[in-house]
Amino acid sequence: MAEVEPRPLSDAGAGPGPGPALGVATAGNGHGHGDAGEQEVAGGGGKRTDDFGVETAEEATEPSEPDINELCKEMFTKMSVYLQGELTATCEDYKLLENMNKVTGLKYLEMKEIAVNINRNLKDLNQKYASLQPYLDQIGQIEEQVASLEQAAYRLDAYSKKLEAKFKKLEKR
Repeated sequence: MAEVEPRPLSDAGAGPGPGPALGVATAGNGHGHGDAGEQEVAGGGGKRTDDFGVETAEEATEPSEPDINELCKEMFTKMSVYLQGELTATCEDYKLLENMNKVTGLKYLEMKEIAVNINRNLKDLNQKYASLQPYLDQIGQIEEQVASLEQAAYRLDAYSKKLEAKFKKLEKR
């Protein structure tokens, strides 16, 4: 730090050299009349006393912390990478949903075509069944007649067995 040379308070703004413009302020009432000629560094800098008992002020500087700047840059870089990753992941999710919707739409179109084909085939089958209905009715009637003929045949067989038994009985006599 640069040391400020002491000088009389009456010379405080005159001539070249460090003065209040460099951050040196006089203590006291601010009019150049200090109690003991003390000088303070504006911004809270420290005071030093030289060999003659006069206090001198050090140049006011902010404590430089290059680490803070580097840490801020690193934080913003990492935050940028993180947010970029989040946005990329979100975009990929939306692309996946879009693809899934397209595939689902195609599947539904295929299922619609299948349903239309099934409906058309069902109508065709119903028309064919309607055209075959008279024949099916005739088959039903024939089946009833066959069943009644079968019953008649069983009765006739039973009657013929009775007659045969009577005939054999009469022959034996």
